[in-house]
Amino acid sequence: MFTSLFCSPMFLLFQGLMANKLTAGDSRTRSSVSIFIVAGLCCFFYLLGAWQRSGFGKGDSIAVEMTKSNAACNVIPNLNFETHHGGGAGMIDDSNSNVKAFEPCDAKYTDYTPCQDQARAMKFPRENMNYRERHCVPEEEKLHCLIPAPNGYVTPFRWPKSRDYVPYANAPYKSLTVEKAIQNWIQYEGNVFRFPGGGTQFPQGADKYIDQLASVIPIDNGTVRTALDTGCGVASWGAYLWKRKVIAMSFAPRDSHEAQVQFALERGVPAVIGVLGTIKMPYPARAFDMAHCSRCLIPWGSNDGMYMKEVDRVLRPGGFWVLSGPPINWKTNFKAWQRPREELEEEQRKIEETAKLLCWKKISEKAETAIWQKRLDSDTCRAEQENSGVEFCKASDPDDVWYKKMEGCVTPYSSEKSEEVPNVKPFPERLYAVPPRIENGLIPGVSAESYREDNKQWKKHVSYYKRINSILDSGRYRNIMDMNAGLGSFAAALESPKLWVMNVVPTIAEKSTLGAVYERGMIGIYHDWCEGFSTYPRTYDLIHANGLFSLYKDK
Repeated sequence: MFTSLFCSPMFLLFQGLMANKLTAGDSRTRSSVSIFIVAGLCCFFYLLGAWQRSGFGKGDSIAVEMTKSNAACNVIPNLNFETHHGGGAGMIDDSNSNVKAFEPCDAKYTDYTPCQDQARAMKFPRENMNYRERHCVPEEEKLHCLIPAPNGYVTPFRWPKSRDYVPYANAPYKSLTVEKAIQNWIQYEGNVFRFPGGGTQFPQGADKYIDQLASVIPIDNGTVRTALDTGCGVASWGAYLWKRKVIAMSFAPRDSHEAQVQFALERGVPAVIGVLGTIKMPYPARAFDMAHCSRCLIPWGSNDGMYMKEVDRVLRPGGFWVLSGPPINWKTNFKAWQRPREELEEEQRKIEETAKLLCWKKISEKAETAIWQKRLDSDTCRAEQENSGVEFCKASDPDDVWYKKMEGCVTPYSSEKSEEVPNVKPFPERLYAVPPRIENGLIPGVSAESYREDNKQWKKHVSYYKRINSILDSGRYRNIMDMNAGLGSFAAALESPKLWVMNVVPTIAEKSTLGAVYERGMIGIYHDWCEGFSTYPRTYDLIHANGLFSLYKDK
């Protein structure tokens, strides 16, 4: 330790010998200066030693050593792993049981995604992108081995460096560096990939593109907090929104653009494997403040505007939809796009027609980017829609979406239980404000009082977690998942520019709370934990589970 080296008796003795050689007058002056210097050095290296002992970075070294040695795990002594189920049903006598060791899977499964497997996908219809949707393996085909990391895998860079650099060994795929070379998606530089921040529609960088959007959309004042990026590529739009305190849920299919979502997650950007196909998106109604498509290749005008109607379901009243690329401003660009004028004109006509039916008002069209805003006035909108013969969705719960077929109907502005259009506060005030769904009594069994109590309890829990794991909020953990998020209070207690949390609400949860999580300015997804999650291996730094095994114990 530096502390023991620079504050040792030998060092102080050396200072004393030097002082004896000086004159009496100089001795007193030099001694005072020396003492001051030594005291300063002692304080500095004491703080340095304390920082070294604090545990910062220990998680990485421990993980590396465990990987090398393959040794048995040593459990932290003050953690309680006993069953929390009532009665004796949960008690297990393992005195005579054998520990099952899971062997590594074959190296070909390094990037295995059990519900978006490429080979399996080709067996399903291509109509409406059905083959790119979730198709999980049957029980008899499930793997019972441990997915191996690729050779040379290393701990990802910390944010914000990870936004711009990803170790090549972690996702060793170069195809995008060739396919998207002129669009500045990604570049290969030695042993890393560099992400200049470009995209198909913004080759000069996402920052300038977002500046253009911000001249129309209130991105910088907290009004827009949650965003949906459909067909996200490597998620540079979401990556650059982060510094403006906007969190984007990005998704793209696992397709010919190899590893695009994997790159997004390696960069530390929220993303899942997904596609607009035949089933509804796994998000609640009125969740996002803004939705975005930049050359996302989604046929918005087809199927009577079904995909736009699905975006409308998840878009909050007053929210914005950004469409950048074809067919916007087709009269100027049809030659560059190498597409027939008539085809592009018809495509834009259908989009404009559907937007009008949805009560979206176009507020800007400049170059190849158009922006619509969903109207806040639900009564006027409803009257106009009824006069236009719009078919409204009959489902009583617009948040009931897991494996539900996408419909060509329009989701009403609000639940039958409340005619009020929910109005959320700007971020960060909305993080702890009572969400409108709770305030209006739309989540049975959850009141404003129980919501505040939940926040209070999770602040205590997270404070305790930080004492157990001193690097929890150090920046070491960027991508965090809460497998049973409830009201999102764990994520709220962790709120930091260094990290983000994927709040997962299980489809079998007693209360459907994901809408309230979004109203707090956080993101999440519905999921059934009997199936594989829509992500690549090794994409989360920390996973949190509370009450999860109790929820699934009889499943």
